[in-house]
Amino acid sequence: MRQKVLFLMVLCWYWASLSYAQPSNQTPVWSFLCERYAYSGTLEVQLSKTPKGGILKLAIESASTNSVQLAGTTYLFLKNNNSITCTDKNKRSIEGSKIVSYFELNAAEMKQLQQSSIDYIHFNLKGKSSSFSSQLGNFTAVNKHGYFSKDTAENPNYIDTALAVKMLY
Repeated sequence: MRQKVLFLMVLCWYWASLSYAQPSNQTPVWSFLCERYAYSGTLEVQLSKTPKGGILKLAIESASTNSVQLAGTTYLFLKNNNSITCTDKNKRSIEGSKIVSYFELNAAEMKQLQQSSIDYIHFNLKGKSSSFSSQLGNFTAVNKHGYFSKDTAENPNYIDTALAVKMLY
């Protein structure tokens, strides 16, 4: 009897964590360039729609997934010069060699993301530093396909995140 109850509890926990980490309505994963972060050089960004707003998922490669966290306040700077402040709710996971952090967005913030693309993201890596750990500190990831790509109307050098968020609704 105890084994059945324990099995049901683990199953319920699994479904709850799966539904939080993998919402059904998601944008593609975007790679934003992060010049100062020498380990990988990119920050993976994904937005998901939820009933109360949305979830921002940020993931970055790390040499030391045990001692480094993508934590603290994160700022989304939009192309229309507005910004969104994402406070840390301590929702994290590890996917292989990537550290992942989730930030909740309300309905008004998701509406802002529909109206203007993300220009850049300012985030923090915190933890314990050692000889072989990843870099720690403040970093900025820029919405660009490449550093030296030309930005034209036919072939823009940025990801149209606003269009992708509109497609969620």
